[in-house]
Amino acid sequence: MSYDSRAYDRSAGQLPLPPPVPAAAAGLLGQARRGLAEAAAAGDARERYATAHLAALRAAAAVLAARTRPESGRRRPRSAWVLLGEVCPELGEWATFFAAGAAKRAAAEAGLSRAVTEREADDLVRDVAAFLSVVETTLTQLPEPAARPRVVGGTAHRGTRSSRR
Repeated sequence: MSYDSRAYDRSAGQLPLPPPVPAAAAGLLGQARRGLAEAAAAGDARERYATAHLAALRAAAAVLAARTRPESGRRRPRSAWVLLGEVCPELGEWATFFAAGAAKRAAAEAGLSRAVTEREADDLVRDVAAFLSVVETTLTQLPEPAARPRVVGGTAHRGTRSSRR
């Protein structure tokens, strides 16, 4: 990663730009947005639910792509939702929520007629939209700046003394 001198202009007192989202994460966010739009347009509740759930999974994958490194060696595969809760605890409740809907998504993908209701599908589309917004914010936030140290006898005091002399 190279330093971009345009990212922070000391003379203008501007804050630095947020770090760019890694390309893999940005691609997954794009897929999630497109999937959400596709879900919202789907006429069938099963298709709407399954497509929305997959959009949420892609958003979770974007967080994992941005915040983790591939592990070496062979390990037992783990759920993206479990990993999301570990890697980004502030998204843990979302991870639990979407993990609970995975079986329903599988039933909807299998075409089971009573897998989901119209309302469940519509609610999930709204929930995924909210989740995607939270993920985008999470990936583009700047870390909070460190508190400035308090300086005793700073320049204001020196200026005042010298003007009194």
